[in-house]
Amino acid sequence: MIVEISDYGERNGRKFIEYSVSGLSKDQLDYLKANLEEDIVVNDDVLALTMHFSDELYPFQSEVAKFRLDDFIAREEIEMTVFLSSFLEDM
Repeated sequence: MIVEISDYGERNGRKFIEYSVSGLSKDQLDYLKANLEEDIVVNDDVLALTMHFSDELYPFQSEVAKFRLDDFIAREEIEMTVFLSSFLEDM
């Protein structure tokens, strides 16, 4: 599984992060679509997962994040990989 942040910011007054997830089997894609509550779209075996955050929980809002954005993006990608991997263990 490969998780990459494809977009982030604020849209319609809500902070969000959009992840692109590739390398999943059809069964894994179907399981995630059926069991996750986030906004999900699948295009050509790539899952696009959009998570919305409150201002307090949005990970890219701090001053440190502005100077070390690459580190914050990498951490978020790792955290989402761990989350999805543990979620798929229940499959």
